[in-house]
Amino acid sequence: MYEFAPTADLPKAEIYRELAAAAEALTAGEPDGVANMANVAALIWQFVPRLNWAGFYRAQGRELVLGPFVGKPACIRIAFGQGVCGAAAASGETQLVADVHAFPGHIACDAASRSELVVPVLRGGRTVIAVIDLDSPEPGRFDADDARGIEALAALVAPRI
Repeated sequence: MYEFAPTADLPKAEIYRELAAAAEALTAGEPDGVANMANVAALIWQFVPRLNWAGFYRAQGRELVLGPFVGKPACIRIAFGQGVCGAAAASGETQLVADVHAFPGHIACDAASRSELVVPVLRGGRTVIAVIDLDSPEPGRFDADDARGIEALAALVAPRI
């Protein structure tokens, strides 16, 4: 049905442009937010190398509830302000963590995770409705280019989830 073939030798910015284009194609016109999150999580897994977890946590009141993801089973509920995901939800700001073991209050769902990137998904540019969470077993795996790429993806999917 759909064929998306990321090319690992492309510059990182181009990989994220292709990821966003694939997400646009899969979510355009689809009203079901869960289906859209599931496809976007799968696309992230396909396009972004060296991950051990990729997916969504949905904002429900003052906590995050596990949404569609790819990876090992994860924590189901995270309070705003707790761990990396909760910090992103509480602040509305991207959290780029090179060493999760140095992050105060880190919640270890998968002991293999060493670095993490969490990007809030904002409705109307202000209200956190979800976060996109990427984990890697490599310390320092994520950088500002990854953050920009996932922030652009979050802005694209915000009205679709």
